Amino acid sequence: MKKHPHKWKDGQSIYRQLMDEIIAGVLDRTYPEGEMLPSVRGLAELYDVNPLTAAKAYGELQREGLVEAIRGEGFIVRKEVRVGLLRRERAKFMKEEWPALRMRLARLEVDVKMLLATTAP
Repeated sequence: MKKHPHKWKDGQSIYRQLMDEIIAGVLDRTYPEGEMLPSVRGLAELYDVNPLTAAKAYGELQREGLVEAIRGEGFIVRKEVRVGLLRRERAKFMKEEWPALRMRLARLEVDVKMLLATTAP
């Protein structure tokens, strides 16, 4: 696996940010349901973090019911979690990010038609 150059944000623990990275991977199907995740050591190397941080991220994801530990093998993404994650992450976006984004778009006089006509960089 390719190493992820990553800048960790201040104000939130690295293990929580690592959890968000794994959740994003489930949502974009980098980590498909029912498939093995990188080992703790592999995840630590991938994101250049301490293995204890990677283990804590997996432990919390397991506690939340998103991943499952397979004794002697590692962690897998639990089946059928993606739909619930999509629902949760959409609600979080609408509550936490959309209001500020909407205000910024209005301030810049950017409308939906302009956004839809714009191609990605």
